[in-house]
Formats: sequence, structure tokens, C-alpha cells
Amino acid sequence: MQQSTSSNNWDLLRQFVTLFAIIGAFLINVASNFFPLNGLSIGEISNTLFKNVLIIPANYAFAIWGLIYLGLFVFGIYQFLPSQKDNLDLRKTGYLLVIACIAQSIWVYLFLSRFFALSVIAMLLILLPLISIYLKLGIGHKNVPRAQKWCLHFPISIYLGWISVATIVNVACALYSQGWNGWDISAQVWTVIMLLAAFLIAAAISIQRQDIAYAGVIVWALVAIAIKHWNDPLLKNVALILAIVLVAIAIIKNLRPRLEHINSSQ
Repeated sequence: MQQSTSSNNWDLLRQFVTLFAIIGAFLINVASNFFPLNGLSIGEISNTLFKNVLIIPANYAFAIWGLIYLGLFVFGIYQFLPSQKDNLDLRKTGYLLVIACIAQSIWVYLFLSRFFALSVIAMLLILLPLISIYLKLGIGHKNVPRAQKWCLHFPISIYLGWISVATIVNVACALYSQGWNGWDISAQVWTVIMLLAAFLIAAAISIQRQDIAYAGVIVWALVAIAIKHWNDPLLKNVALILAIVLVAIAIIKNLRPRLEHINSSQ
């Protein structure tokens, strides 16, 4: 009984710390737009200092943060439900999401302070805990109740998907800020390489895990990049083709198990 009570107390502490970390990251994100350090918001820095970094998506793409934080708040509330008191998957996440949220807040400060190289380290401290959570939860490899899929798996998949894109963009911005010449390879070619890298990661996850949420985020980013470079045939066509192929892969991989189930039941 004493051990059970102690375990419940630790669970409750983790739940509150996780929720407060989510709230803190959200408030700092909002404040950074209304009261930006050094007078420029993250979007304004992207549109001015990094206007020549071609991998940055169109401005509207960043509206996905609304969905990300909605998912995180759902996650934060879901963990408090009485039915989830003994959910081992929630315990597996430990304080990893807390680390990601704290790193998110640090990243905002570093980026607004123009410490772009250091911001890459902060971005990795968001990415790596999310990857760890993703693997610990067995997303795409494990059948879970629908509520857990919507309140736990999807929020993590969406967050990880966007941070995967953001890491590529962040590295590109940091290299640009350091005056890196790209080994004399054109910015267009480097952008195509980065688009292919994002596509291959998403395609692998779609094939291995049938994670339509992660794939959907990458499609969202690819289309936003295509729209931003609508007058650039190479970047527009590559981004759109990769988005279409990724949609096809995700649909096929998600429909195949259902079709096999239907055929086996006939």
C-alpha cells in the first residue's frame, strides 16, 4: 500500500510538472510574438535576416503551432484522467516532454537573441527527447485505445514531425548566419537535398509505422515550401511531387491492413 501511494505521488508530480512545462512553453511562445527581444519576432527574423534561406516555408505554415499546442494541452489534461492513473505508457514518457518544452523556451530566447548556432543545440534538445518518447510509446507499432491515440500518440507525432522540419530549417539558418558558402553548391540544390532528406525520413516512418499524423505534417511543410517558391519551377515541382508521393505512400500503407482484414474475413 505504501509503495502504491508513493508511486501515485510521483505520477502526480510528473503530471503537474509536465502540464506546467507545456503552459510555460506556450506562454513564452505567445510573449515572443507580442514582446519580441531586440524588436523582431521569430517570423520577422525569418523574413528579413533569412529571406535567402530557401528551405523556410511560407509564413502560413507556422500556424501549425496552434495545432501542436492544442495537442500538448490535450496530452497534459489526458494524463490526469482517473482512467489513466496506471497507464504505463504515460510513465514511460517520464520527464522527456518537460525537457522538450524547456528546450523550446530556451530556443525562443536564443533565436531572438541572434545566437543562431546555439539555437541548433536547443533544437536538438527538443528533437531528441521527442524521438525518445516516440520510440518508447511504440507509435505505429502498438495498438492502443482510440482515446490514447488521439490524446497521446497524435500530439507527439505532430510535434515531432514539425520539429523534424524545424531542425533542418534551423541548421540551414545557422549555417547561413555563419557565412557558409555551401561548398560552392547552389542554394537551390541544397534546398532540394534537404527536401529529399525530410521526405525520406517521413516515407520511412510511413512505411514502417503507418503514422499518418507525422506524414501529414511533412506534407504540410512541403506544400508550404512549394507555395513560397511558386515562381521557382525546380523547388515548386520537387516539393509538390514529394508531397504527392508521400500522400500516396501514407494512404497505401494505411489502407492495406484494412483491405487485408476485409479479404480475410470474407
